[in-house]
Amino acid sequence: MTTLKQQTEAKVEAGRKGDPDFMAGVDQVIAQAKSFQQGKDALDVGKNAPNFELPDAQGKSISLADLLIKGPVVITFYRGSWCPYCNLQLKALQAQLADIQALGATLVAISPQIPDGSLTADEINNMGFTVLSDQDAKVAAEYGVAWQVPEFLLDHMRNDRQLDLEAINNGNANIIPIPATFILNSDGEVTWRFVDLDYRIRSEPSDIIEALQKL
Repeated sequence: MTTLKQQTEAKVEAGRKGDPDFMAGVDQVIAQAKSFQQGKDALDVGKNAPNFELPDAQGKSISLADLLIKGPVVITFYRGSWCPYCNLQLKALQAQLADIQALGATLVAISPQIPDGSLTADEINNMGFTVLSDQDAKVAAEYGVAWQVPEFLLDHMRNDRQLDLEAINNGNANIIPIPATFILNSDGEVTWRFVDLDYRIRSEPSDIIEALQKL
């Protein structure tokens, strides 16, 4: 089976061939951001995760406290359905969901928007995990993964991809989460995390499963 890393690397390589100037610009933005250690404040292993209450795709309010009653929780933050790397990640997680659930864990995906576009309503409804909307990015900020998007990327989204983040994210045009995944034990303590400012790099589902097996 093709790993998520192989899929994202293939997409990066295709991007470098199709638009080398843009990808070189992304490399520069990521390198500059990492030099300022953005993401260093992300919730660390051993810390208690802040509770949240967010709406799902149907508008139903879901709280972390209620999820933890059932057992461990895997929380993954993603940028939105407009991001092809996010869609690869969500589909890879869906493919491994049975293994995650077999270990007693609940998977939750959080973005600033209610997903649509490249993930259709049918795809969302057919996913076996919960997708939540953090439109003001407050939860992302509490987990230390809210990121102010550099103007270079905002220009690309507005002009090249015709994306209106202000509309997509309900007024929040330039704050999106760093793609990050946290595993919480049933007490709400972070036992494993993956945080990388480079949105082209994602946690591998097999690594999540391995971490859950150690709980």
